[in-house]
Amino acid sequence: MLVPPEPRLQARSDLAWAIAVGGIGVVLFIAMLAFTWYYAAAVFLMFAGMLLGVGLNAMTNRLGHVLHWPHAIRLIIVCLALAALLAGVVSLFGATIADQTKVLSDTIKSQLGNVKAFLEGHGIDTSYFDFSSSTTSGSERTAPAGTQSHSLPSGLPSPSALASSGGAIVTQTLKVLLGTVSAVGNIFIVLFLGLAFAAQPSVYRSGLLFLAPAKYREQATVIVDRISDTLERWLIAQMITMFAVFLVTWIGLSIIGIQAAFILGIQAGLLAFVPTVGAIIAGVIVVLASLASGWVAAASAAVLFLGVHAMESYVLTPLIQRQALDIPPATLFAFQILLGIVFGIWGLTLALPLLAIAKVVIDYFKTDHTVEDPATAI
Repeated sequence: MLVPPEPRLQARSDLAWAIAVGGIGVVLFIAMLAFTWYYAAAVFLMFAGMLLGVGLNAMTNRLGHVLHWPHAIRLIIVCLALAALLAGVVSLFGATIADQTKVLSDTIKSQLGNVKAFLEGHGIDTSYFDFSSSTTSGSERTAPAGTQSHSLPSGLPSPSALASSGGAIVTQTLKVLLGTVSAVGNIFIVLFLGLAFAAQPSVYRSGLLFLAPAKYREQATVIVDRISDTLERWLIAQMITMFAVFLVTWIGLSIIGIQAAFILGIQAGLLAFVPTVGAIIAGVIVVLASLASGWVAAASAAVLFLGVHAMESYVLTPLIQRQALDIPPATLFAFQILLGIVFGIWGLTLALPLLAIAKVVIDYFKTDHTVEDPATAI
């Protein structure tokens, strides 16, 4: 039986339209991946600002359970409280933090030198571990072959030597200044984005939903709300966990008698934001810093680290984090390693919230769209 010409043309037109739309979708997806790859630092910076906004919004909403005031006033109260807390820590412990940071830096360098010497004494190549070359002063470096050291008879350096040293000093100063400006600029970008997101969350939510096709806007609304709720609960739980890790580490190291206990507690609390990998890094730093006080202190610090890690994994996570986010540890660790290798420190730090977003989307389509409707079942 022959198909009439008009339906045949309509079928061809529909097929061509489907192919065109699919091709445009593939091209846009590849362009998005390329943009993310080349501008990963900027994308992760914006995502960090969004996370800060979600955290501020979560604290503002929690405050709304007590104070039924407008959102803007509650946000101002939260920001002022956080600023006052930071100012109080700096005023009370600023000198201690500065002194202990210097002590910790010197201790870590000394212990790394001891570890290097120990490995070399046992025939292990540590050329990849050489950190002393970068700190060697220009006067201690050997001049290249074929060059002569020019100095004035009085012992003063020649003009060419002064010019060379001056150029090196200017170059290093510019590097330090540019690095400082970049770090401070990134902090201000994250703060600005976080405050902007937290000030008008409904505006950005509506704008994000407007990008979704009208046909799927209801589903997009459910997904966006679930992602927001999941990230809010996770951030609140994470802040509680970080504070508990800081407090226990600080008190424990102070009892053991480790120098720089306060700054070690701070770094342990901050690194608790990065699960698994952060705990390992914090433990290594704590043990290295404790070696200066003897093997007994180092062993005690290692036991303390294991206890803090056990508290985080088997007490805080089941009680607090389980209600916020449930991701298998092996899956999280593999995802962290993957993003860490591909995107560096940004990918390693933000792997968990990114995986949480992916899990919310997967769970939505798996639970809400794979269950057969009893009304349509045969």
